[in-house]
Amino acid sequence: MTKNAPPEISIVVPLYNEEESLPELIEWIKKVCTENRLTYEVIMVDDGSTDGSWWVIERLAADHPELRGLSFRRNQGKSAGLNAGFRAARGRVVITMDADLQDSPDEIPALYEMIVKEGYDLVSGWKKKRYDPLSKTIPTKLFNLVTRKMSGIKLNDFNCGLKAYRQEVVKQIEVYGELHRYIPVLAKSAGFTKIGEKVVVHRPRKYGSTKFGWERFINGFLDLVTLAFVSRFSKRPMHFFGLLGTLMFLFGVMAASYIGISKLIALRRGIPAILVADNPWFYISLTSMILGTQLFLAGFLAELIIRNNPRKFDPAVVERTVNINREALYESK
Repeated sequence: MTKNAPPEISIVVPLYNEEESLPELIEWIKKVCTENRLTYEVIMVDDGSTDGSWWVIERLAADHPELRGLSFRRNQGKSAGLNAGFRAARGRVVITMDADLQDSPDEIPALYEMIVKEGYDLVSGWKKKRYDPLSKTIPTKLFNLVTRKMSGIKLNDFNCGLKAYRQEVVKQIEVYGELHRYIPVLAKSAGFTKIGEKVVVHRPRKYGSTKFGWERFINGFLDLVTLAFVSRFSKRPMHFFGLLGTLMFLFGVMAASYIGISKLIALRRGIPAILVADNPWFYISLTSMILGTQLFLAGFLAELIIRNNPRKFDPAVVERTVNINREALYESK
């Protein structure tokens, strides 16, 4: 590979307080890629670590020119780390993995082959045999079941950090919040439908402890509900809010008209009738018209926001870089 030629593989590694595992990880990746004659780059994204992770990255970059890195000013979350890594990636195939050595770099060649030779847009790892306690594996199985049913994507492990993508996929999607769990859903929503799965080895954690707690399952469910709505109506919110608002407004108008007409008919026939303001249906119809109007306006405003203020990555969160041109983060996507 010439100096300026893009590598075949970009390996994006988001990390937070993983200083102990980084030297072993970079050497392992180098060994695998060298043996398989794959040109590569490793992009380590330090998510505001409070240990010596960034110092380790700088030290390793001096001996490994294929290592590139960037560091956030503060902890932004895994999704932001992946998104920044995707922006910096130059490889034909982009592979993501965690920095804790629970993802094996030995899987890289097979994942690369599935993208390049079998034509997949995205390949997700499946840790069929896990070294996690039941308190983690049981909620994970439930989470995957619900996601599978709601998204229609037949994957067994949506949250596996070890994934491979065609470059076009990572350049088209925007990962934010905590949507890293649902990257296959985001990819499908963007039109990349050839999504595959590969059984991968799950290794016991060698250093440190997990950075995720119980709250991730609650947040994950809420994100899934949000994503199910956004993936369907994000490009056309007026279709949802406008339709619902119109139906509620018409219901209110018809109910109010019925009350008024009934009152007029009763008066014409000399039949005693209660005041319109004393009829409970009058307030139901009035409330329905008000809510309908508000929903319609919500859809209209959402359309304006989408067309004039699309979500953008903010490179200002990046504090330091190694072998990465900061301007490229602005130009990507």
